[in-house]
Amino acid sequence: MMGVIGGIMVELSVRVARLVRVAAMCASAAASCTPLVGLAADGAQGKVVGIAFVGRTVSDLDRSVAFYKALGFSQDPAANPSWRRDDVVERLYGIGEVRTRMAKMYVNNASGQRFVVYLRELQGIPRKNLADHTAWDPGSSHFGLVVPDAESLWSQLQASGSLRARSWGGKLIAPPGQTKGMLAYITDPDGLDIEIIDQRPAVPAQDGRPARPAFLPGVNHVGLVVLDSDRARAFYEGLLGGQRQSAEAPWLKGDFYDSAVGGHGNILRFHNESFAVAGAPGTRMNFELVEFQNRKKPVADCHITDIGVGYVGFEVEGLDAFLARAQAAGAKPVSKSGIVTMRSGTREVMVRDPDVGGFVELFEHPQK
Repeated sequence: MMGVIGGIMVELSVRVARLVRVAAMCASAAASCTPLVGLAADGAQGKVVGIAFVGRTVSDLDRSVAFYKALGFSQDPAANPSWRRDDVVERLYGIGEVRTRMAKMYVNNASGQRFVVYLRELQGIPRKNLADHTAWDPGSSHFGLVVPDAESLWSQLQASGSLRARSWGGKLIAPPGQTKGMLAYITDPDGLDIEIIDQRPAVPAQDGRPARPAFLPGVNHVGLVVLDSDRARAFYEGLLGGQRQSAEAPWLKGDFYDSAVGGHGNILRFHNESFAVAGAPGTRMNFELVEFQNRKKPVADCHITDIGVGYVGFEVEGLDAFLARAQAAGAKPVSKSGIVTMRSGTREVMVRDPDVGGFVELFEHPQK
């Protein structure tokens, strides 16, 4: 849900408790997760290389491109945005003949690597519009975007009529003990969530408070609202190989946690799973699993082609073996014909996770 909120969460809620419990919990967690992580690391059974991109299904590509450019994204001119038939997309999505167009948007992260957001529009197929949802609906996805000046960006979006704020009063929210607004949720034109975060320098540990890393411009995490965090962790941590960042995940509530997403009375907890970033050696990114204790409800029925659906892409080695393990772990295939090969030789498949049916694209580049 919140990259910076996650850090504040630790400071405010578990500072004392973690000193007592963290060693025992880490040992227990390590013991319980060892068999699954061991499988994920076994190259013969396939393994995740890293998190690679996010994708979003939109209603009007031109409008969405303009919006993401206003956020500071650039459009890759090598990706053809014109309408066309695309057999690979049809097989990947498990659908019949459609017309589609796509834009490849990116930001340059502090590591120097581009983080990509794919936007896709489709015609010729019935599509639900899922734009009208809350940030705590099970299956809702988001990503965190750190910007050099959140207040300036906020004002620019507001002046252009593009600001769709979820936060209380439509304003940036200040963390406890601070007065400057520095984060809040907004949505893109199709209701997909983006957490805007103001950049900040690193803060060293002092006066019993843990050190805080710097937040530098770029996409710094992706997230998903889950129903059962144990089931979700078994997939994203146990199978995909995410590294849990804290053994503690206390239930949280209060104005700070409500105000950024526009809620009231939420009770929630976070599980942050760290993944390598594909194509950026030594760089990692959190996949944030957010569970709301008091917002449990059935996941809305949806398809990858519906407006307002998001997905995340992971690069994999040994895709055939890994796909078999994913399905054995409860992942449901979207691609009816199985793995699809692109003209470039890259092989890909779309599945849904076993908890909320989150869409996950697994792909493997051809061996050199």
